[in-house]
Amino acid sequence: MLASIGYAVAYTAVGLVLLALGYLALDLLTPGHLGRRIYEERSVSAAVVLAAGFLAQGAITFTTIWTNATSGFGQALLYTVVFGVLGVLLQAGAFVLLDLLTPGKLGALVTEVGFHPASLVSAAAQLSVAAIIVASIWP
Repeated sequence: MLASIGYAVAYTAVGLVLLALGYLALDLLTPGHLGRRIYEERSVSAAVVLAAGFLAQGAITFTTIWTNATSGFGQALLYTVVFGVLGVLLQAGAFVLLDLLTPGKLGALVTEVGFHPASLVSAAAQLSVAAIIVASIWP
């Protein structure tokens, strides 16, 4: 049981770091400070996009742990880090691509105080990228 507790702590620590990386990537892609946009200005659009990013990253992290746990802790942890970082990079790439394909500046649109439909499109793109990554991991 102690070993399992240790694994849970290690996986959770890696997961939290990956969530933080995803947050920082989105913060770099949007104007202003993302935390202030959500918590002080109450931007629903920014919250939708960040929540989707967290769910997407969580799905990738869960899948790498679930599908690689029997191959040993070290290898499973490595897969979690590699695919988690890949998820952050590919989600950021999808955000940039969507920004290029749509009118306006996506970062500004998804951080407006009022709801903007672009936040749903961006959220769907993040979840779709995660689903593709999950499918590539799944045996």
